[in-house]
Amino acid sequence: MEQDRIHLDTSLGYLLKEAASALRAAMEDVLRPLGMTITHYSCLELLAQRPGSSNSDLARGAFVTRQSMNVLLQTLERDGFVERPDAAPVGKALPARLTPKGRRSLEAASAAVRGVERRMLNGMTDAEQTAALLALRSMVESLRT
Repeated sequence: MEQDRIHLDTSLGYLLKEAASALRAAMEDVLRPLGMTITHYSCLELLAQRPGSSNSDLARGAFVTRQSMNVLLQTLERDGFVERPDAAPVGKALPARLTPKGRRSLEAASAAVRGVERRMLNGMTDAEQTAALLALRSMVESLRT
C-alpha cells in the first residue's frame, strides 16, 4: 500500500542516516591529516573519559567488534598512544590507559572534531540544539527497549 511506503524526502530515519554519513565524512576529513581514523579517535576519547576501559567496553563505545578493537589497541599500544598491563589484574581484561602522547594526540583531534560539531550545529539556536539532543536520545531509547 502507498501509505506504508517510505518516502525518502520525508523519512526521519533516512535523514538521520544521511546526517550520520555527512558527519562521518566531515570527521574523516579533519582526522585524516592527524593520522587518525574515527575509530582511533573514538578509542582515545573513550579512554580519556573512562580510563581503564576493557577491550569489550571500548568496542561497544566505538561501535566496532571486539576483534577490531583488539587490533586497534595493539597498534595504539605499539605506537605509544595507550598502555596496558602485561597481565590482567582481575579476570582476562587488560585495562587500557592513555599515555602522555595519546593525550596530546587526542587534544588535537578533539579540537578538530569540535569544529565539525560547531559547523553541524551552525544556524541552530541553543533551544533547538537542546530539543534535537533530547529527541535523538528518546529515539535511541525507544529503539533499544
